[in-house]
Amino acid sequence: MTDCLFCKVLKKEYEKEVVHESKFFYATRDSYPVTKLHTLIISKRHIPSYFEMNTDEIKDINTILNQQRSEIIKLDSAVTAFNIGINDGKDAGQSIHHLHIHLIPRREGDVENPKGGVRGVIPAKQKYVRKDG
Repeated sequence: MTDCLFCKVLKKEYEKEVVHESKFFYATRDSYPVTKLHTLIISKRHIPSYFEMNTDEIKDINTILNQQRSEIIKLDSAVTAFNIGINDGKDAGQSIHHLHIHLIPRREGDVENPKGGVRGVIPAKQKYVRKDG
């Protein structure tokens, strides 16, 4: 996987600050952030999909997500919520085919109406009215 950007970061072949590291993952700030402190949690093992993680990696990903959540809140007290996203596969918009999870800090008022959150990946589906019954 010599052309994989995320593998190059691990091998120190590509200059990128690692803000946290665990046994199976490392965290870095996104180069094209959606919001300030947008963080990527990246698998140390080169796997393209979330669904290829083993049990130990699944446990570790939850630990590092919680650790980064706490760290981001310490760095910016205006953070009130998060979006957690994974683009898993080309048709889901994955552009680097190496498992990575986006942890996107949100702040009150950062968009006019945040309702629908991650449903915005298909804009026409983001805004919806709840059906009764």
